[in-house]
This record gives sequence, structure tokens and C-alpha cells, in this order.
Amino acid sequence: MKEVCTEAQEFLNAVFESVGLKLHADAEDAADGCLLKIDGDDSSFLMSEGGELLDSLQHLVYQSVARNLPRGERITCDAENFRSTRDAELRAMARHAAERVRKTGEVFTFGPMIASERRVIHLSLADEKDLQTESVGEGPTRRLRVSPKSGE
Repeated sequence: MKEVCTEAQEFLNAVFESVGLKLHADAEDAADGCLLKIDGDDSSFLMSEGGELLDSLQHLVYQSVARNLPRGERITCDAENFRSTRDAELRAMARHAAERVRKTGEVFTFGPMIASERRVIHLSLADEKDLQTESVGEGPTRRLRVSPKSGE
């Protein structure tokens, strides 16, 4: 896995250099794959628009190393702890949705989300015996729905 992380780091640093961004990526092993920590003068640029550029970079890096990536391993790009902060926000949103569904008995549908954000919510609510989650829709408009479990 270390070789893949190094390859991903080198790819990302080459991208930064070629487009003139004052950024640098350092790779480290993570529990589920490789974490690329991005730092530099332009790091706040990556987090604008809810981290869309950071997500796009992550997808680009993944595509560049996917052929060498062991099955089930992930590539994660992060800048200024954006991912951990966003994950905490998503878990709080999941708790809020769960409370609302329990209180009203009605389905709660989140707005469009990328796969990694939907995954955080799915996992956050996976142990809730009275609720179920499902992704609905296609492409960039794909959403996550939380509902009471059938028969509850």
C-alpha cells in the first residue's frame, strides 16, 4: 500500500505544480487506505463550495492509482482537517434526521450528496434498528433517504 500512497502523493504534487497552486501533499497510511494531507498557501481554495474541488482532486487521484489499489482500500485527500470536521457535521445531520424520522414517522431526504458523504451517514445510522437508509437518484443528484424500518 505504501507504493500506492507514494504514487498518489507524487501525482497530486505534479498536478499542483502544473496548475501553479501553492500546495503540497504528504501521504500517510490510514485505516482504510491512504490519506493525502494537503497543505500550503492555497489550501483554503480547496475547501470552497463545500469542498467540491477537494472531492474532485480525490476522485482524480483515485482514478490515477486505482489499478494498483488493493480491493476495499480508499484514497482520501484532506486539507486543514476539512474531512474530519465535515464527517462530524454529517454525523450530527444523521442524528438530527433520525430524531425527526422517529418523531414524525415520515421519511427524511437529504439534498444531493457525493458518495463519500452518503457513506458517512449510512454508517452513522447502520446500528439504528428502527431506521433504514437508502441512496436514491442518479449521478450528481443522488440523495440519501432515512425512513422508519418496514413493519416498525
